[in-house]
Amino acid sequence: MFITQKSLPRRTVLRGMGATLALPLLDAMVPALSTAARAAVRPVRRAGFVYIPNGAVIDVAAHGLDAWSPIGEGRNFELSTILKPLENVRDRLVVLSGLDHPMARSMGDGAGDHARGTATWLTGVHPKKTEGIDVRAGTTVDQIIAADFGSETRLPSLEVSLESPERVGNCEVGYSCQYLYTISWRTPTTPLPMENNPRVVFERLFGEGGTAAERLAERQRDRSILDWVTGDIADLRRQLGASDQQRVAEYLDSVREVERRIQMSESQGDTLSLELPPQPMGIPDSFEDHIKLMYDLMTLAYQADITRVAAFQISYETSSRTYPQVGVANSHHSLSHHAQNEENIEKLVKINTYHVEMLAYFLEKLKTTPDGDGNLLDNSLLLYGGSMSDGNDHSHYPLPCLLAGGAAGRLEGGRHLRYEGGPAMTRALLNVLDLMDVQADGFSEATGVNDRLAGI
Repeated sequence: MFITQKSLPRRTVLRGMGATLALPLLDAMVPALSTAARAAVRPVRRAGFVYIPNGAVIDVAAHGLDAWSPIGEGRNFELSTILKPLENVRDRLVVLSGLDHPMARSMGDGAGDHARGTATWLTGVHPKKTEGIDVRAGTTVDQIIAADFGSETRLPSLEVSLESPERVGNCEVGYSCQYLYTISWRTPTTPLPMENNPRVVFERLFGEGGTAAERLAERQRDRSILDWVTGDIADLRRQLGASDQQRVAEYLDSVREVERRIQMSESQGDTLSLELPPQPMGIPDSFEDHIKLMYDLMTLAYQADITRVAAFQISYETSSRTYPQVGVANSHHSLSHHAQNEENIEKLVKINTYHVEMLAYFLEKLKTTPDGDGNLLDNSLLLYGGSMSDGNDHSHYPLPCLLAGGAAGRLEGGRHLRYEGGPAMTRALLNVLDLMDVQADGFSEATGVNDRLAGI
């Protein structure tokens, strides 16, 4: 990073005609040889949580397949078929094997492992069995981090999904649908909605229109948000050095590309609505386009420092989504009840691998996005996995779980850590809080220094 004599405020935004656009960290925001300069250069940490439904094919020995679990431990390990798409970011991975989520078990409440698993993943709390409005779980780790970081960003956190809630009331044998349709809880009684419309997410990040009417009026304008701030951009560029000008240009190009793709998806939806069932405006028809667009929006939110915390629920448990793009026409949830059928298990491996391919897209994007003296992947900590192990028997041990990113120098990657005895997932969440420099004496049943997982 080139340190200049002049500086711009870190919160510099471009404004015009109903739009605001935050900027990424620039050299011009770092004044020369000052205490503020040293603080500005110090990396900012981001946290992300990506949830996969219906478990994963984990146990290689049980199925005779090279599934989720890497071969070997420590630094001497080989990525499995499912994790192989992450080979290019292997040095930024820590795969955690052998974790358990005991609070997701029945504990006398009977069936309902999908709802309990989702509610437990980031809370570590056994949820109250109710189909009414009196839901209760726990504050999720993403919201604990957001409470600590939120005052420094425009949005404390971002919660996104690829599916919208289909039902209300009872979704699984006496458990409220609210347990299934979110992975983020602000308080033990406040589940946060997950937004699946990229257009709404984009406008939340970059537009000032908050109501449906305001968003509709904004969509009807012909010009890009960026066109509305042309004057500010021209004035800003005159104050910047060559490297900053290039960085701003690349950033604005990426914003424009996301906006173009959203507009295209809306146009396709309008065109197809005469022949197909109506779709929510702004949601691409293709799963791959949709998930990549959401990952792009998360990247932009991190890059512009609009938020430092994001939670992404790829799909909810019991979803009937199919994956014909990888040759799987069966419902994901139905396949998870594989009954030890090898053909079903192989199809599950395809789905698991495809989800990881999309994760690889996200991690590569973070890796190629400059941030301070490094990149966004260096300065982020991402937790990827789920709260179900084998969907066939609704077990919660051993869980699919990995950490990605450098946590601004705190996480050493390129390792596979295997734990014996089934330590609780909450112990890993306590490590996550430590890596994000958020003070916590304990988390759920994990308390004290000795409850942190060793090696992370």
